[in-house]
Amino acid sequence: MLDYLWARVIAALLWPLHALARKFVYAKIRSAIGIQKTAKSGGGSLPTHIEKFYEAIGLEVENGYGLTETAPCIAGRRPSYNVLGSVGHPIPLTEYKIVDPETDEILPPGSKGIIKVRGPAVMKGYYKNPLATRQAIDEDGWLDTGDLGWIAPHHSVGRSRRCGGVVVFEGRAKDTIVLSSEIEAVHALLPTFDLISILSLLIDIFQDQRRLGAIVVPNKDEALLAAKNASIVDSDAVDLSKDKITSMLYDELRKWTSECSFQVGPILVVDEPFTIESGLLTPTMKIRRDRVVAQYKEEIANLFM
Repeated sequence: MLDYLWARVIAALLWPLHALARKFVYAKIRSAIGIQKTAKSGGGSLPTHIEKFYEAIGLEVENGYGLTETAPCIAGRRPSYNVLGSVGHPIPLTEYKIVDPETDEILPPGSKGIIKVRGPAVMKGYYKNPLATRQAIDEDGWLDTGDLGWIAPHHSVGRSRRCGGVVVFEGRAKDTIVLSSEIEAVHALLPTFDLISILSLLIDIFQDQRRLGAIVVPNKDEALLAAKNASIVDSDAVDLSKDKITSMLYDELRKWTSECSFQVGPILVVDEPFTIESGLLTPTMKIRRDRVVAQYKEEIANLFM
C-alpha cells in the first residue's frame, strides 16, 4: 500500500511535465514511428525500459510469445489483461508447464524454469528429422521451448489479482546462437585468461542489449606474467589491478575477433570462477544462465548504462 501511495505522489509531482510533453512531444514521436494507439510486439519479451517508454508516450503495447515450432503464437497480452513485463496468457487450447532444467520436475507457479508447451499450435515434428523431433517433443506432446520463464500465481486480492496465469519470458536456456562456434574459436586463442565464463555460451544474457558483452574470470598469474613480458608493469610487480586486466583483455579480444562477424563490447571482470559448488555450473560443467544473471544482474545492467 505504501509503495502505491508513494507512486501516486510521484505521479502527481510529474503530472505538469507529463501534460506538457503530451501536448508538444509525444504526438510527434508517435507520428515519427507511425503508431498512434496500440503497438504489437511478438516473439519474446521486450526490455522493460522500452515498454515503459511506450507507455509514457501513450502507446499501449500488446506483446506476444511464440516460436517457429508453434505456428507461431502461443501466448499474448490482451487489452483487459495487459500485464507489463509479461507475454500474456496462453492462447486457447494451449497448455503450459514450467519444469526444473535438471530434473524435469514440474515447478509451482512463480518458480522459474524451462517453458514447455502443448496444444494444436505445436508442430508435429521436424521434416524428415525424427531424432531432432524426439529431442524437442516428448511422447506426451510437450515441446521443450528451450526458453526460461515462469507463470504468475493467482491471487484473489491485491494488485496482482488480474495477473494470475500470465507467462513471463526471461530468455533462452539453450545454446542456439549461431555465433557460438566462432566465439568458441576465440576461447582457444586466448591463453592469458580463463574464459570458461565468457559469454559465448551466455550471449542470451545480452539479448536485449545493443552490443555483445562478456563476463570473464581472469587467470591472474598468467595475466601478471603476460603484463610483465609486455612491460605493462614492472618485473617485480606482484599483482595487477582490475583496470589493467580489463584493458589487456580488451586488447586480446580486439586482436582475436578482428576478422570475426561480431565484436565484443563491454566486459565484466569477476574474481570468483564459475564452479559447481557456487551453483553457477551444472554437474556436467554447463553454465547456469539464470543463476549467472541473478548473481550479476546489477553489474550486467551497469555495463550498458
